[in-house]
Amino acid sequence: MILDPSANRSAPAPTQTPKTVVTGDSLYVLEVFIIGGLVTEDFVSKNPEISRVIEIKGSNTLQDLHRIIFKAFDREEEHLYEFQIGGAGPQDDNASRYSLQTPYSDLSDMDGDVITTRLIDAGLAAGDAFGYWFDFGDDWWHQINVIEIKEKYPKGKYPKISQWVGASPPQYPDFD
Repeated sequence: MILDPSANRSAPAPTQTPKTVVTGDSLYVLEVFIIGGLVTEDFVSKNPEISRVIEIKGSNTLQDLHRIIFKAFDREEEHLYEFQIGGAGPQDDNASRYSLQTPYSDLSDMDGDVITTRLIDAGLAAGDAFGYWFDFGDDWWHQINVIEIKEKYPKGKYPKISQWVGASPPQYPDFD
């Protein structure tokens, strides 16, 4: 079964909150939902929602965000990925696209590089939703809701996963 991100598996819309002045010291609280990918019907019936809450500093890059999402959903093998920011959510043609620059990249298709783009550079605000697409072959689609941006992050190690809902689907499910 392939979850279709445009089907009835959308994540709830984030709520709008007052704008916060963001700096490298800001803390972004993000709720990440899996809304599309290869999963079995049995897995979906047992896990109707699959989400994680991630806390990450404004000085962290989009690559850092990818790494903590990778860890949060128990991924095993790296693949290409892309963030789509500034649209109405995943797969919005009006969104800016941030991905890894590879020898095969068409730079005209990219608006930014995940290695150098920090969260504070992405223009995110509390209440925004954006997309994360992992593995361009198996098409794992995620919606990321910006729940809150705090002006200063509390002491602790970041980025971190602070909440889990649902089990992590296997990266390569067995459909037999």
